[in-house]
Amino acid sequence: MDTRWLTREQVAAWVRLAAVLELLPTALDSQLRRDAQLTHFDYYVLALLSEAPQRTMRMAKLAQSTTATLARLSHVVQRLEGRGLLDRVPCPTDRRATNARLTEAGWQKVQQAAPGHVTFVRDHVIDALTPDQVIQLADITQAILHRLDPDAGRADTNRLRDSPD
Repeated sequence: MDTRWLTREQVAAWVRLAAVLELLPTALDSQLRRDAQLTHFDYYVLALLSEAPQRTMRMAKLAQSTTATLARLSHVVQRLEGRGLLDRVPCPTDRRATNARLTEAGWQKVQQAAPGHVTFVRDHVIDALTPDQVIQLADITQAILHRLDPDAGRADTNRLRDSPD
């Protein structure tokens, strides 16, 4: 099999993407730890629950939505549950399943953390791009996600609501 080597432009794109993939998670964690005493993953779990009907989601669906293994998610949920930010409750329609439910304290934590998180995302990602580049970024990341995980719909934009400008 012949290797299809990357062109100079492709190498530049890849190296820059790899740098973003290394730097962005640490920067997100730092901001949320400083401002809300949460990791980015903690915040993501709480934010997903905040947007779910009755602020409740099956653990398996939450794991899929966060791209986490059920074991990793269970560990994080246990920690968040210990802080009073969510509860685990039996699923009323499937006795084998467990739901995660955002508590009132969890809802308050999301509301407290969201403005700083959105400001960080705007300052470091969105506002660095033109409106056309934001659309291109969405298209590019969707194409990559489709290759990495064609069946799961991990970044299902249908669940995202439009935010006021």
